[in-house]
Amino acid sequence: MLKVKVYTYLLHLAAWLLFMALPLLFLNDRGQNSNYFLLLSQPYYWLFGTTYISLFYFNTLLLIPAFLLKKWYLVYASTLVVLLGLINILQPYDKLLMSSEGSFAGFRHHGPPPNGGNDHGMHSPPPDFGPRPPFPDRHDGRKDNFGPEAPGGRHFDSISLFLFLMIVGISTAIRIIRQWQLTEKRAIQAEADKASTELSFLKAQINPHFLFNTLNNIYTLAMMNDEHTAESILKLSNIMRYVTDEVTADFVLLENDISCIKDYIELQRLRLGDSTIVNFSVNGIAEGKTISPLLLMSFVENAFKHGVSKNMPSDIDIAINILPQSVRLLCKNQVFAHQNQMPRTGVGLENTKHRLNHLYPGKHTLTILEQNSFYIVDLQIQVNNA
Repeated sequence: MLKVKVYTYLLHLAAWLLFMALPLLFLNDRGQNSNYFLLLSQPYYWLFGTTYISLFYFNTLLLIPAFLLKKWYLVYASTLVVLLGLINILQPYDKLLMSSEGSFAGFRHHGPPPNGGNDHGMHSPPPDFGPRPPFPDRHDGRKDNFGPEAPGGRHFDSISLFLFLMIVGISTAIRIIRQWQLTEKRAIQAEADKASTELSFLKAQINPHFLFNTLNNIYTLAMMNDEHTAESILKLSNIMRYVTDEVTADFVLLENDISCIKDYIELQRLRLGDSTIVNFSVNGIAEGKTISPLLLMSFVENAFKHGVSKNMPSDIDIAINILPQSVRLLCKNQVFAHQNQMPRTGVGLENTKHRLNHLYPGKHTLTILEQNSFYIVDLQIQVNNA
């Protein structure tokens, strides 16, 4: 931020130095270097520069924020008309021009005396030395013509008015562009904050939803007086530790996420017994990779939710294939007739889809289809290295 401000200040300084150098270039008399100092000593030179520099910042810092950005267009336009009238009264360019011509004339008349300075007489000041009165008649009967005269005989300083319009136009354009950039930055930040808030809300919904289902499974085992109830509680403890301690982060180690899935599948196997065959495999090296927590788990949980029947045996196939730059999840479960009308848009699954769009835009592919009485999920995510 500090570097940006310094760069801005240096840019303004360079621009105004260039602007103040223009009169020195255009009004210098035949390129004589000494005339630069004559121009710099003229009060009208500093009046010229101060007028337009003040106009620039007055319009940028006061008029535009106070009137233009608040859509008080009539007040803004009226203020510019008043300023235009003041510029026409001051006529900074014509006064600088007349002052410089008078100074150069005096410089020529007071130049070195002829014959190497042997003139013993004193030179009296020439009649036209010093700043010339506004628009005097020449000795040859002609009139100076710095520009057209306004009605009533007043001179019209077209150059000063042109510079006024240029300064106002440039300052307005710069401020409007900066305001547009600020608005765009705020919109992007607001969108990012909205996405972050929404993502936190989705994760807050997923955690209790997942734990609620797991506790139901433990309850079922306890009601059946299953001998593996104690083991199930231990596995649930591991899952809860993972859910409460790690999933608050945006990304976790892939190996920890897979360990949570393994414990969950073991709990399901204990609950379902031999009525459901669960084929689970993990291929590849998970170490050193990260993933957003519980993304894979939501689809695994959905397979057990909809792929198990109380009356018929069922098969569930779950495979996790870890590639160098991605991880792929394949879930396949049967679709039973009495479950065909049940919607597959639970809280966990829908939230997972939203999280994928937030966290992996353009970096994941999700294919969900039903064919031959099977429900198939194919998810591939580009993972990062830890």
